[in-house]
Amino acid sequence: MNISFSPPDISDLEINEVVDTLKSGWLTTGPKTKLFEKKIAEFSNTSMAVCLNSATASMELTLRLLGIGKGDEVITSAYTYTASASVIEHVGAKIILVDTKKDSFQMDYEQLEKAITPNTKAIIPVDIAGVMCDYDKIFEIVNRKKTIFMASNELQRIFGRVIVLADAAHSFGATYKERKSGSVADFTSFSFHAVKNLTTGEGGAVTWRDIPGLENEKIYKQYMLLSLHGQSKDALEKTKVGAWEYDIVYPAYKCNMTDIMSSIGLGQLQRYSQMLERRREIIELYDKELTGSHFAPLKHYNEEYSSSGHLYLLRLSGQDENYRNRVIEKMAEKNIPTNVHYKPLPMHSAYQELGFNMEDYPNAYNMYKNEITLPLHPLLEDEQVKYICNSLKSIVNETVLIK
Repeated sequence: MNISFSPPDISDLEINEVVDTLKSGWLTTGPKTKLFEKKIAEFSNTSMAVCLNSATASMELTLRLLGIGKGDEVITSAYTYTASASVIEHVGAKIILVDTKKDSFQMDYEQLEKAITPNTKAIIPVDIAGVMCDYDKIFEIVNRKKTIFMASNELQRIFGRVIVLADAAHSFGATYKERKSGSVADFTSFSFHAVKNLTTGEGGAVTWRDIPGLENEKIYKQYMLLSLHGQSKDALEKTKVGAWEYDIVYPAYKCNMTDIMSSIGLGQLQRYSQMLERRREIIELYDKELTGSHFAPLKHYNEEYSSSGHLYLLRLSGQDENYRNRVIEKMAEKNIPTNVHYKPLPMHSAYQELGFNMEDYPNAYNMYKNEITLPLHPLLEDEQVKYICNSLKSIVNETVLIK
């Protein structure tokens, strides 16, 4: 068998939406993007959403919207992809990394609370593999720390506490205590990259909870300014009769989503509930097949949360990095691509140069050293999943495998 790790699931719905856009003559940010924003907000149970060209842009612009910069601190997990932390560096704030809890892919909430100082302005929790963090616990922590919070602008004063910006690149469609991802954190950043559950090729979006004392339209307008050079009118607004004139309010950035990208997303949204259900079926089949002491899979579903089923993270119990890497090689020999999610940030040279040391994050390293990610996407057939499982079981049972 030839198995793909995470191919985009594209149907005639998406193709027809893109063709319709190409024929319309409107390719950049326009009516399809505005419709996609509306649909994302409805899906996430929020009042509004903003579509941008990546989840990274969504997080960075949110930090800039909040006025976070030099002298401020932002906390995130050591066990994540670089985007969760690089955006902190981009705005000039200090990155504070927190280790994971023992035997968990999520940050240690006790360490999180200890890491909050008067300089802390935001926390970026990471919804890894589609499983949402324990946001009730996170909000309990930031509320307990309200007395030391030091606001540096009016928006921060409205919150009156550390702000929670979810890195939900993996969790579009997930739920936490029956609340949809996008409506739980103060701000939520989604990714629609080619390998994500719902794709626009590249792309992302940000949603936010209603903020008492602040109009949603005002927040939306700030995102529009930040994402399009600080220009007071976008291209769609300038098409109105006599409305050519515009102002540059401040020299901002260029990270808008196009209507071509939004068209793919609109087609994907029409099928998304079925895509999520198929991911759940595959995860349940993996869980059924990969039992026993050799394997420790990430739990995707329980009474409190329902995952979006983005990645199937599996630990090879009691094994080390060399063993895991050999397993990856042997799986590849059987035409089964696998991956590792993630190499903790302090293992990368860029973060070592910033002063981070992997020895300070032992729990994150222990999660990484024997983690292997198996293929998971709606195009997988049950027979392929069983082939993957049988191959993996055969490999780990080989006595010649060098640890």
